[in-house]
Order: sequence, then C-alpha cells, then structure tokens
Amino acid sequence: MLKVTKWCVVLVGAMLAVACASNKSVAPPPVATMSDVQEYRIGVGDALQINVWRNQELSLAVPVRPDGKISMPLVGDIVAAGLTPIELSDNIVVGLKSYVRNPQVTVIVANPSSSDFQRRVRITGAVQAPQSIPFREGMTVLDLVLMAGGANDFASSNNAKLYRKINGEMKIFPVRLDDLLNKGDVSTNYPLQPSDIVTVPERVF
Repeated sequence: MLKVTKWCVVLVGAMLAVACASNKSVAPPPVATMSDVQEYRIGVGDALQINVWRNQELSLAVPVRPDGKISMPLVGDIVAAGLTPIELSDNIVVGLKSYVRNPQVTVIVANPSSSDFQRRVRITGAVQAPQSIPFREGMTVLDLVLMAGGANDFASSNNAKLYRKINGEMKIFPVRLDDLLNKGDVSTNYPLQPSDIVTVPERVF
C-alpha cells in the first residue's frame, strides 16, 4: 500500500510539472518609452541646419549625401547618417576644437525625408499582400495582419514571428497568429513600434 501511495505522489507531481510547462508563456516584448520612440536618427537625404554659436561663417544648411556624410568648413567630411542630432553635434564639436575655442554646436533636422522609412512597420511571408506601411500610434500585430489581408492558404500561422531591434540587438518574439485570428487569443497581439517586422512562414508539407 505504501508503494502504491508513493507511486501516486510521483505521478501527480509529474502531471503538475507537465501542466506547468505547457502553460509557460514567453515574456512579451518590452513597451517602448517615449524616449525610445521619439529618438530620431539622421538618414540619407535629410536636410540639416547646423549652427555654430558666434561663428556664422561655420553655420550652414547641408544635405546628407548618399554616402551618409556631410561636409563642413574646417571639419571636412563627417558621418551623419545613423546618428542622432545630439551625437552629430558632439562629433562636430570634437572636429572644431582645434580651430574654435569652446565651440557650441546645434544640429536641427530641417527636413527629415528619411523618417518615413525609419517609422514604418512591415509584414512579410505567407500573407495575402505583404505590406510596408507608415507606423501609427496604437497599431498592433492584428492591425498589420488585417491590412495584409490575413494569412494565405500556405501559412504556418502559429509559427509567425515579430522581429524588433532593442538596444541595437534584434530580438524575436513568437506570434500565435492562428490562435489570434480564430480563437480570440490576444496574448501575442503585441503593440507595434516603428521598424517592427512580422513574418509568417509557410507550412512544411
């Protein structure tokens, strides 16, 4: 009788372990802070206004060239693409220190022509119409999927993925698209952020 009781305890413990494992959920992607969303990085084609305090001859309006650089008096060519305005102003200050005492530089993005691509969200793979659309506040994975016409007949919907760059590193989060569309399970209906990519793979036949 004691052996049977011990066996039952082991069996119940194993069942509980399986149940816990099956209910284990993946942590959702972190919600962006306002500073994350609003941080703008200069892109090719942007028009910049660079002001050097008390040095009008060094202040200028300049476009970002296709090589990602701008040209400034004294400094020469300097990389701008991929930097925030503050980062670029700091680099210009370093370049001017040999010529100007205590330079103070302000960089303003006068025409952010590259921002449309930076603030897009995209959906690819086994959907009716892959999309690249401007990000709007409040968008979710479901909004993007519906804009793409839903999954097609070849989709492995519950194996969809959300790709998001966080602190310079690409992170991948599971999207159970079939459960979202057909079972009302909104646990993976993540809020979107600019530059997010949702991919829906095809089934392996």
